[in-house]
Amino acid sequence: MKQFLRSLFLALLTAFVVLSPVRAAGTAEIPEYRLGGGDLIKILVYQNPDLTLETRLSDSGSTSYPLLGTIKLGGLTVAEAERLIADGLRKGEFVKDPQITVVLETARGSQVSVLGQVQKPGRYVLETGQTHLSDVLAMAGGITPQLGADQVVVVGTRDGKPFRKEVDLAQMFSSAERPNDLIMQGNDVVYVDRAPVIYIYGEVQKPGQLRLERGMTLLQGLAAGGGLTQRGTERGIRIHRRTPTGTQVLEPDMQIRLQDGDVIYVQQSLF
Repeated sequence: MKQFLRSLFLALLTAFVVLSPVRAAGTAEIPEYRLGGGDLIKILVYQNPDLTLETRLSDSGSTSYPLLGTIKLGGLTVAEAERLIADGLRKGEFVKDPQITVVLETARGSQVSVLGQVQKPGRYVLETGQTHLSDVLAMAGGITPQLGADQVVVVGTRDGKPFRKEVDLAQMFSSAERPNDLIMQGNDVVYVDRAPVIYIYGEVQKPGQLRLERGMTLLQGLAAGGGLTQRGTERGIRIHRRTPTGTQVLEPDMQIRLQDGDVIYVQQSLF
């Protein structure tokens, strides 16, 4: 039953991710997002409509702006781009007190890689400055049922420093706020590892590979394998576990916690 509920949860999670709509870009400043080549932006100057410009940044992150000529906005946040344009207009005495608004309309210059156990691994464009982890997983078709883990790793750069975070999807979707639904940045890498597994052989009803559920005990693992056959004996159970120094053979009790890669062998009763 627990395995069934787990499978149902992952199926619902995958469906939620696939159907989750991409959030619309807002005009609010995105603290960490930095403009890049290919981004479509709109520049507005208060009470100066003739200086309004909608433009796509070049591959180098530059654009041509009235009165200022070529300016490089790539690598700047929205707020930094606003200050750069305002300073140029003020120093050139074109506008006495310029109030600049830069709106990021499409963030085509930034891409993120999605690897591992997803339906469509590859590189995906961050269409807005507010693209979240759940949006990126949706672009990749969701997590592969039965094969993908419910924990993903996001690697990238934040504030010029290496960034790495493990995100528990079950916890991320446990509340409406989704505090761990990270905002993606250009060149982020999202990796979905394979789900942990165990192997059961010998005198069990359904020998083979099984998904390892969180906190699964030996008793629960045997139950997931259909239980012992009539010839099987609990006293003949052995667990072969990999360790840094080699393989360890355990004579476990039923409440021992199983680990990824454990091989459970159930011997035949002598009587």
